[in-house]
Amino acid sequence: MRLTNVRLEGVSKRFGEVVAVDEATLQVMDSEFFALLGPSGCGKTTLLRVIAGFELPDKGRLYFDDRDMTNVPPNERGTGMVFQNYALWPHMTVKENVEFGLNMRKFTKDEKDRRVSHVLELLRLKGVESRSPLQLSGGQQQRVAVARALAIEPSILLMDEPLSNLDAKLRIETRTELKRIQRELNITVIYVTHDQEEAMSIADRIGVMNQGRLLQVGSPREIYLFPKSLFVADFIGQATWVNGEVASIRELIELSTPAGIIRGKFPPGMDGKVGDKVIAVVRPESLSARPSDGANEIHAKVTAISYLGSVTRAFGQAPGTSVIADLEADLPVSVGSDLALYFRPADTLILTSE
Repeated sequence: MRLTNVRLEGVSKRFGEVVAVDEATLQVMDSEFFALLGPSGCGKTTLLRVIAGFELPDKGRLYFDDRDMTNVPPNERGTGMVFQNYALWPHMTVKENVEFGLNMRKFTKDEKDRRVSHVLELLRLKGVESRSPLQLSGGQQQRVAVARALAIEPSILLMDEPLSNLDAKLRIETRTELKRIQRELNITVIYVTHDQEEAMSIADRIGVMNQGRLLQVGSPREIYLFPKSLFVADFIGQATWVNGEVASIRELIELSTPAGIIRGKFPPGMDGKVGDKVIAVVRPESLSARPSDGANEIHAKVTAISYLGSVTRAFGQAPGTSVIADLEADLPVSVGSDLALYFRPADTLILTSE
């Protein structure tokens, strides 16, 4: 399979008065597993369909490597597509479904047999070739859909919420398989999902979308630790949010808040001035019940507890905010107790109010 990168330059797509994709500029690298992440209706599937050729952009250009693909028909783009509902033919066997795209492209019988055998083995579907899709489990149907897309040996594999119909345990197992297959084939994958955990666990990079706009692109670690907006910070994982006002700006940003003085930092590329209304964002794992030198301190009353195995997740109420903290599993914490929590300024992200 030929390595291919994908480049979008100012791509927009409207449906009547609705702007589904708004000036999207993005580059997906060769052999990268890239996830488009966002809530329902944010434009991620529309953007995927533009890349596939099922929708033509109203504005902007699309390139595969240096070739302008903006107006190229879908069947000439060299892409494979896996749909949310799998779109398998129930009157065909597994083998017939997998070779469907090869039949459309008039491959010889020997070449069809070679490719079908290879992808069935790759997707661990040997032994079910003669079954109907209706005789398969949800996970097997999903793998048949992937096998059909891979049989044509696409340069880019496009996947639209492919695991949304599976139960939680099977989703975890299947996404591990998808990552294995992508690495084994060294293929470029663009993967649409609304599931934050799924995107964080499977993607090399993530593009977070909302209301048709690409808000931030980066590695899972960058997106989680250094969100550039309140929406991204809120959409990716959980956090404690503390409203405040910038009191001073030195090496650290000092905030005046209802919960006391909190010190932190702006994300890279963002700044502010004294008097700005801002929000301090702290992830649950950054809060501790153990004091440390130079740490911020916040006092909360525990309102609920969840045991998560390696940690105890404590929910609490502090002055002006709610608190979520992942504490040591053996720490004696009970509902109704008062809890002093500590967090480093280096783990405290200051975002401007939106």
